[in-house]
Formats: sequence, structure tokens, C-alpha cells
Amino acid sequence: MTPNTQSGSRPPHVVYLDANATEPLRPQARDAMLEAAELTGNPSSVHRAGRMARAVLEQARDDVAHAFDVAPLNCIFTSGGTEANVLAMHGLGQSRRFLVGMTEHDAVRKGVPTGADMAWLPVDGSGQVRLDALEEALAQSQGAAPAFVCLMAANNETGVLHPLADIAALCRKYAAHLHVDAVQAAGRMIMSVSQSGINSLALSGHKMGGPKGAGALLLAGPAPARLEPLFEGGGQEQGRRGGTQPLPAIAGLAAALKAALHTPRDLSPLRNKLEQAVCAVGAQVCGAGAPRLGNTTSLVLPGRKAQTQLMRLDLSHICVSAGSACSSGKVAFSHVLQAMGLGDQAGEAIRVSLPWNVQDEDIDIFIKAYQGMAQSAASALSF
Repeated sequence: MTPNTQSGSRPPHVVYLDANATEPLRPQARDAMLEAAELTGNPSSVHRAGRMARAVLEQARDDVAHAFDVAPLNCIFTSGGTEANVLAMHGLGQSRRFLVGMTEHDAVRKGVPTGADMAWLPVDGSGQVRLDALEEALAQSQGAAPAFVCLMAANNETGVLHPLADIAALCRKYAAHLHVDAVQAAGRMIMSVSQSGINSLALSGHKMGGPKGAGALLLAGPAPARLEPLFEGGGQEQGRRGGTQPLPAIAGLAAALKAALHTPRDLSPLRNKLEQAVCAVGAQVCGAGAPRLGNTTSLVLPGRKAQTQLMRLDLSHICVSAGSACSSGKVAFSHVLQAMGLGDQAGEAIRVSLPWNVQDEDIDIFIKAYQGMAQSAASALSF
């Protein structure tokens, strides 16, 4: 059935504020992808066409490795952040006790090898890991194999930053391996694997303006680190990750990262403007007392379910995410916000994450819609 539209009518302006789910594609990434897609050769082939593809692959590897201060041979390309995290945990964590933050992404929470010994690391009310609990767990884990600690750089729901310098110092003290899920932080803040004490780090291309389908696992050390592959395939990626590399996606990842770091944009003023306006009508910011990514805010609106907020904002052509997940029609409270002690309010939170190309008018549109939603919620509660 043909939709009934007016001739010459313009589509509504969609305000996209869900960058932590996926960033809009950067033009530099698009250009790099198109150029790589024109290459016919397989990067593993030794003929001229293969060598041309290999040159693009290795340039991307050099660019990503340089951005995080690791040896190029310690940059392993994967299909995304989930695979990079699981590859690190399975390939480097054998026979170790896993210490996993309670607010980690499910890629890490569910990626612990079956049957492995593990313990959860609690967070405080702001969402940062409790360093006293971490040290206690590290001390209890001493034995034949040091612990394997999994703590993200920046939380995907709240933007809260863990104190990585303090965490790395404790891991060094107890000879533990520190694995960092940097999927949300990569491209949004400067990170040095070698200088920070991080042992392994995972990132994803589409969370920084690149394409979906490419990620990377970065390993510390000047020489290629040993890693047990999840699958060997044809021995690609120095035998640590089999499968033909998706060259356009990898080229786009590297180009997006380079653009993000070369033209950084501080989004915290826009985020602060948004938070000030919505807090004036009753919203509460989760993790407000801790350092956070400049683009991320998690907002609780008391008395209004997250899914209701999402639908109301979507009708205004505003794209955000819920702090709680919806599965099979049932709302499951966010484990992140529950770990922070929010209780039932974990079901009343939405996440607003500003993309690299957000405009002032987008923030104004969101504020107007959110204020209207908050006022209608307040009116409903008054009856």
C-alpha cells in the first residue's frame, strides 16, 4: 500500500542521541571503506593484488596500534568488541581466577570460560569499582596462577570512568592480568596501553564512527604476545584469530579512530546543558558524582517507566536507549544501575549518549520533549 504523503513533504528531523549503541558513520571511515572495497585481493595472497590489500591492512594495524601505544603485531583484528573481549578472556585467562566488575557489559559477564573460578567486584553508589574490594579479591586469588581482572574503562550506560591508574597499580602489586573493555572509551579519550599498566584492551569500530563488523584486541608488550585462538582457521592475524580479514570494515575502523583522535570534540558542555535543564523538572543523573565520558548521561525520571519514556520520545523522533532491557515483552532492570544501588529506579532510567556530530538544536529539541514528558508524569502522579 502506497503511503499517503504530500508532494514535496520533507521527512521529520530525527534527533539521534544513542551514540553508545552505535555512532553515526564518519565521512573519513566511509571514504576508507570505499577505497578498500575496490581492492580485489585477499590480504593473505602473495601476488600483487594480495599485496595491495595487505598494505591497506597493515597500515590500519599500524594506525590503531600507534593510537594505543602497542606494537603493531599486538593488534589483533576481530569482528567487534564482543569477540575481542571473549578472545582475551579465553586466550589469556586459562587456569586463572576471574575477577569481574558487577557493571561490566554482558559481553564480559557472559564471556567468562565455562567452569572457571570467578568472583564479582562490587561498585560504589557512583558506579566505580571499590578498590578495597578489588585488593581483597586479589589477595585471596594469589596462588599458582595470578588473577584475571576484567574492568571496563567507561561504562556503556552511565559513562562512569573506573580509576584505571589505581586499578592497574593493584594488579601489578598482585601480578594480576588487567583486561580493559574500552569499547565506549576508544576514540573518546586518550589511552596508552603500555604506559597505563593495562595488559589487554578491547575496542569496536562502530562505537567511534566506523562500520559495524570490525574490532580489535590490543596486547601490551614490545614483542608479539602469545594468545590461544578461539578458532585457528587459516592462521590469519599471526595465528591468533583465523578467518579472512574484512578489509573495508578494518580500514573504516582505523580511519574513524584517527579522525576521532585528530579532531576531538568535547561534548560535556552540551551534556551539562541537557542535565541542568532536565534536573530542573525532576530528573536524576546516575553516577553524577564520578568522572564520566563527556557524551553520556543516565537519567532517572521517578514514576515513569523507562519503556514509556522511550515510546514518548520516539513519537517526537528522538532516539535514546533505556537503562533497562526489554526481552520478550518483559522489562529486566539494568544490572548496572542495580549494582549502584538504585533499586526500583533502575527501571525508570534512560540513557542519552551524544554522537560526534550532535548539534545544539538537537539538545534543545530533546530538552523540550523531556520537559513535556516530565510535566505530564508529574500531573499523572498528582491524581
